[in-house]
Amino acid sequence: MMSDPNSKRKVTYRLYPTPRQSELLEALLRHHQQLYNAALEERISAWQKAGKSISYAEQCSSLTQLRHELPEWAAANCSSQQMTLRRLDKACQAFFRRVKKGEKPGFPRFKSLSRFPGFSFKSHGDGWKFTPGDKWKHGTLRMSGVGHVACRCKARQGGRICASDILYRDGEWLLSLTVEPTAIVRGRVAHNATALDWGVETLLSCVDESGDTTEIENPRWYQSSKDHIAALQQSVARKKRGSNRRQIAARRLRKAQGKQSRRRLDHLHKETNSIARQNALVAMEDLTVKNMTRSAKGTVKEPGKNVAQKAGLNREILDTAPALLRRLLRYKVLETGGMWVVAPTKKLKPGQTCPECGHQARKVLSERVHRCTSCGHTEPRDTASARVVLNWALYGTPYQPGPGREPSRGMA
Repeated sequence: MMSDPNSKRKVTYRLYPTPRQSELLEALLRHHQQLYNAALEERISAWQKAGKSISYAEQCSSLTQLRHELPEWAAANCSSQQMTLRRLDKACQAFFRRVKKGEKPGFPRFKSLSRFPGFSFKSHGDGWKFTPGDKWKHGTLRMSGVGHVACRCKARQGGRICASDILYRDGEWLLSLTVEPTAIVRGRVAHNATALDWGVETLLSCVDESGDTTEIENPRWYQSSKDHIAALQQSVARKKRGSNRRQIAARRLRKAQGKQSRRRLDHLHKETNSIARQNALVAMEDLTVKNMTRSAKGTVKEPGKNVAQKAGLNREILDTAPALLRRLLRYKVLETGGMWVVAPTKKLKPGQTCPECGHQARKVLSERVHRCTSCGHTEPRDTASARVVLNWALYGTPYQPGPGREPSRGMA
């Protein structure tokens, strides 16, 4: 059971800088990109020449000396420069962690300006300040060296501003604020208990405490736009590298991919908001997306089977964004003051357990109907799995006990 109503949130505004401010923002973006690459080069050279690993603290000290010696490096905010060094430090730490675990290392790469997402600021008031409008609708961003920049957006809720990121995407400047909400504002219109089973064929199969079932269809965003995106990718591949026509084609491709991503996010926001407002208890099994989307290639000595089919399944799984779905649903349920229950998949095995008697039998993935050999219970596999999770959340067992026992919410 988890309760975290005051966890931090992200609020994104679109910036509308003047032409002069756009030039200044582009100069800052280029400055942070060069700082990132220079810091990465310093780490690589120190290791190759002396076998020494440079820490974040040492690079911050070098940055302080550099700001004293070169006035152009002192023009940018020092805390913001430290955030760029911190980003590189986290990338290096993740590299060493993956090496230690025997995973694919993924060494940090040098960033071109087109692949550098933006730069960050620390505490509010340190080189920047955001003034929201009435009820957090629109606002103004003041940045040192840039001036006051108009912002447009309507935040669902405000709070204490902690940090910010200035992002550049597809020709647009964005302000992403990290906000700590001061109050719960999401209301609830009903007080039901429900359990959800995630899937690819059907996005969510829902079962409530009265036994009613509902299904939320999978929109399949990738399938609906793959032909258009594939055509744009081919258009980019045909253009000469470095040409203006290639840049225009690449911009069109990024916009199409961004639209697909925004449609997916909008759909998940709407569905999770509806579920959170309708239920006081929401239960869902624990999903390990990394394991579900593991490649079937195998090794050179022992190559895997059905590699193409597994790759297609992985693509469909990631198209539903299961980790994002869970994250959105969790914080929205907690914002209503509801209860969020995560069922242990390995212990409970919802897809192999009968919700009527608790009998477990192994099923292959293609078997989409649950037929219990013990009690004869039959229903769609996804709703049966959701019913097992709901029974566990309400009663502490995978099957519903006799009429003499009352549900014990939060028992799990």
